[in-house]
Amino acid sequence: MDDLSRIRIDGAKLPSWLRIVVVLALALLAAGASLFAYRWHVRPVTLSIAVGSLDGDAPKIVSALVSRLVLNNAPVRLKVVETTGPIESAEAFSSGKTDLAVVRGDVGDLSQAQAIVVLAEAVALLFAPPGSPIKDMAGLKRTTVGVVAGDTNEKIVSVLTKAYDLDRANVAFKSVALDQVRRTLDTKEIRAVLLVAPLSEKYVSLVRGLFPQTPKSAPVLIPIENAGAIAEKERAYESFDIPKGTLRGSPPVPEDDVTTLKASFYIVGKKSLDNDMIAGFTQAIARARRDVLAELPVLAQFKAPDTDAGAYLPVHPGAAEFYNGSQLTFLDKWSNAIFLAPMALGALATILAAAWQFLRFGDLKPREPALDLLYALGRRIRHAENEANLLEIETEIDEVLSAQRTRANEDVSTLDTATLNVAAHRLENLIQDRRAALGARPSREAHDAKRAAVGPASKDN
Repeated sequence: MDDLSRIRIDGAKLPSWLRIVVVLALALLAAGASLFAYRWHVRPVTLSIAVGSLDGDAPKIVSALVSRLVLNNAPVRLKVVETTGPIESAEAFSSGKTDLAVVRGDVGDLSQAQAIVVLAEAVALLFAPPGSPIKDMAGLKRTTVGVVAGDTNEKIVSVLTKAYDLDRANVAFKSVALDQVRRTLDTKEIRAVLLVAPLSEKYVSLVRGLFPQTPKSAPVLIPIENAGAIAEKERAYESFDIPKGTLRGSPPVPEDDVTTLKASFYIVGKKSLDNDMIAGFTQAIARARRDVLAELPVLAQFKAPDTDAGAYLPVHPGAAEFYNGSQLTFLDKWSNAIFLAPMALGALATILAAAWQFLRFGDLKPREPALDLLYALGRRIRHAENEANLLEIETEIDEVLSAQRTRANEDVSTLDTATLNVAAHRLENLIQDRRAALGARPSREAHDAKRAAVGPASKDN
């Protein structure tokens, strides 16, 4: 391979149509990769959430929120994992089977949980049948209290037992199914009922329906007067006053506010979940709650969890960003990308320029400047051994000059024409001189041979 062949770009030998196909294929590949990366970046994230309740209402509420998240094109979607109740939901979350869970603050292992929202609040309703002599906690002495969902409410039973020394008062607690409360009250198996549920119309109506409704008869709500002291020790609970007239408006039942305990239902998440993602999820679920509030009045209790550092359940940092209004702005998130964009565009421009050069028809430019090539040919002329070498060099000079003229026609920076002409003229002179030198070589060689032959003869004489 001669020098000129070595300095050509290999792509110059490819047909024009093949070069176009190669560039189009690379462009399509880059566009496809970019589209895939963009879709991957903006795709909604799906998180699993464990939820369950005794009456099945909790899964319905969460499913309604899930539907709104989809309709609102939220950045986070939920996959509902139904359980039988708060205990199982807490277990599924603590064992790592789900990313989120709807849990009650006093149920299960929540050591790894961080609060995102308070979905609802469960109030302890301790009540006795109409006409019951039980008016306060002391009146429960030597009685049996029916506990709806006894396994879920083990902790609150334990708390009440310790606070009022109910073991010493011979108070027994018996777990009863919701649909068996009326029968067990009628048969005197139990004397009072403990129900922990949201203070919504559904559950208030359920309590009303357990007893005949007459102006002179109404269930007796038993106050938990030590609720404040209990909440100080057991931070899963808060003191709460059941408003006057909650069970009935006229005459009001209860006749005055009744102090009791309440626990919150939280949506909790793992500590490892991305802060930005949880901030977006919190914002999206707050919007979804507004959309379904008319259908699900219980969501009126929806609120932000305690964001203080000493809260019973620490709030997730992402949720705290939303509640505190400290979410990252567009510039905060994309400042690095904005800074790097000019460099990326510069690299893209370089790639496009290379592609354009690759697509140019005909032979591409030599890799070395034309003047350097001509100087290199000068050295070859001086060492040419025959006429064939000189003819080959002349051909290469013509090709270099032709390539330079093509560059000039394409508005590419070129050498001054006069400079090239001077260099080419000098090379022609060198070629002529070398031809003359090569032409004189046979005569000189014959003369040297003759002298070499005559020399020995002279010596003999």
